[in-house]
Amino acid sequence: MNKLLTLITLTLLAGACATDKDYLITIKTEYGDMKAILYDETPQHKENFLKLAQEGFYDSTLFHRVMKDFMIQGGDPNSKNSAPGAPLGMGGPGYTVPAEFKKEFFHVKGALSAARQPDRANPQKASSGSQFYIVQGKKWTREELLTDENKLNQAVQQLVSRSDQDSVRQMLISVYQNEGPEAYGKKIMEIKDYVAQIMQVDVAKNMATERVEAYTTIGGSPHLDDNYTVFGKLVEGLDVIDKIVEQPTDGRNRPEKNIPMTVEVEELPKKRITKLYGVQYPEK
Repeated sequence: MNKLLTLITLTLLAGACATDKDYLITIKTEYGDMKAILYDETPQHKENFLKLAQEGFYDSTLFHRVMKDFMIQGGDPNSKNSAPGAPLGMGGPGYTVPAEFKKEFFHVKGALSAARQPDRANPQKASSGSQFYIVQGKKWTREELLTDENKLNQAVQQLVSRSDQDSVRQMLISVYQNEGPEAYGKKIMEIKDYVAQIMQVDVAKNMATERVEAYTTIGGSPHLDDNYTVFGKLVEGLDVIDKIVEQPTDGRNRPEKNIPMTVEVEELPKKRITKLYGVQYPEK
């Protein structure tokens, strides 16, 4: 009986100890280190990333796709020892990971997310077995976040096709040609109410308050939300993302100079991770 009680006690203690620790990920580059934690709420992605990282799968792979105000992407095994300019982005370990969308995790700056094939070839939105991206994004206004851009753009196209809206059409063409796509987008937002009234369409969109707050203060890429699995976040090194996206790229958004990484995994007490990086874990 005493042996049984001892065994049960040891088992319970082992389980408690296991939950008292977590893994700290360090992604090393020549531009600095990025440190991240992975979410328990996306267990398949967490287990897969840890396994690959501990095996050294990511070491010497490149950040092969870099887009300012958007993200940096890596994890393609074909990128190891790749010649500059060679096309990348199709490699992986030979399997995918089922999507694990969670409303509480979204594409704020520093989000660690899984890349995947497009919907047409991948209707289940399964994640790449190894490729991931880290969000940079940009800061958004409340008006931008709470407007359905697809509906608005469709309404604009319908409006400018009307003969009685020639002045609007010419104005938008002039803005696009003389000031560029960004100015064109801002002008569309400026005439949003007019477009909605004339075309009798509701272009409002709902977004959780938490997301609006994050995207207007920290920034990110909200158009990716609920379509790509967010399975972790940076707890240090946001400035490294900014340095990487400033590097010159070619027409495929590949950096002209290779940006290799190494990935390290360290198991630490959760209390220490909280103390060092401010991570708040759910109470037991």
